[in-house]
Amino acid sequence: MMEPVPTDDSTAKPARAARAAKKEKRAARRRMSGKERREQLLDIGRALFAERGFEGTSVEEIAAKAGVSKPVVYEHFGGKEGLYAVVIDREMRQLLDMVTSALTGGHPRELLEQAAFALLDYIDLYTDGFRILVRDSPVAQSTGNFASLISDIATQVEDILGREFKSRGFDPKLSPLYAQALVGMVALTGQWWLNVRKPKKAEVAAHLVNLAWHGLDGLEAKPRLIGHRRS
Repeated sequence: MMEPVPTDDSTAKPARAARAAKKEKRAARRRMSGKERREQLLDIGRALFAERGFEGTSVEEIAAKAGVSKPVVYEHFGGKEGLYAVVIDREMRQLLDMVTSALTGGHPRELLEQAAFALLDYIDLYTDGFRILVRDSPVAQSTGNFASLISDIATQVEDILGREFKSRGFDPKLSPLYAQALVGMVALTGQWWLNVRKPKKAEVAAHLVNLAWHGLDGLEAKPRLIGHRRS
């Protein structure tokens, strides 16, 4: 009669645990709804696009991190381009909503502070999204890019500047030009602050408004050039 072969419990237990974990993982994947899967792929794609850019991210890697096959990514988004377009659209709407809701009124200088804080808050809270927006990508040409977003935000500021210009006797038709200049200044400073994170957010906002407001405060109705060039 053959005696039972003794098993090494120290190796059997981890093996059973690994099989159980794998089974549980498969079950979890099966339980995920289509909406949940889509959100998972968006989160994974967003993180990879922020870290590596559009070109440096592959469908294979997105699928692997989600624990699914490549066809699942294609089923939800039609490919990497479709996923990227949705991520870009979401980030643009998030930033624009934050800026628009921040402009609650009050003194024009306070409105400048609100706009500056809104952009810096977005950079602080949605860092990956901001990194994606400021990257260049061929897909961005059809879905919008950071420059077009800044233009949208500047449009929100135009009316404010237009009223301020009119009250000071300046030509309100120039308000779009100044709105682009002011918003662009804040946006470029935000790109720089994204990496250095110094000084603190409130201090950055204060310095931005200091430059913008005191520049507006001493604004000439008809600015002149002091150099030799005139055209």
